[in-house]
Amino acid sequence: MRLNLLPFVAALILTGCQTGTDALTASAAPSTVSGPAASAIAGDLAGRFAEQAGSTTTPIKLHTDTSDFSTALEAALKGWGFTVLTDDTADSGNDNTKPIELAYSLVDFDGQVLARLSTETLELGRAYAILASGATPSSPLSLMKRS
Repeated sequence: MRLNLLPFVAALILTGCQTGTDALTASAAPSTVSGPAASAIAGDLAGRFAEQAGSTTTPIKLHTDTSDFSTALEAALKGWGFTVLTDDTADSGNDNTKPIELAYSLVDFDGQVLARLSTETLELGRAYAILASGATPSSPLSLMKRS
């Protein structure tokens, strides 16, 4: 078990490095994560994000793509009560609340998928084993909060 967590911890440390602009990286999901696995991972991470975010009143700005994971994550966040603004939806402008930008990444590694959600103040990460029926967590949740 300890050997399986070592690559995950190393990947999280390396992905936590900030760029010169301190901007979030573009969202990306491999094409190998689709259907039930994408839904299972998105559902789990959205629930953990909701626990840490506290309030669902601040809208989430999600840079979407055509992957199954992107669609599943948007649906899961909405299921937890978040208002999700995507690249193709316009901000309503009714509120002065700045949306929280949320980026995600999924990386195939050693037969598992390393998944991460990132905002300016919060990073969540976890490894998942991909099964025919979905995905199951294969590591504890990694949580980093920035102020």
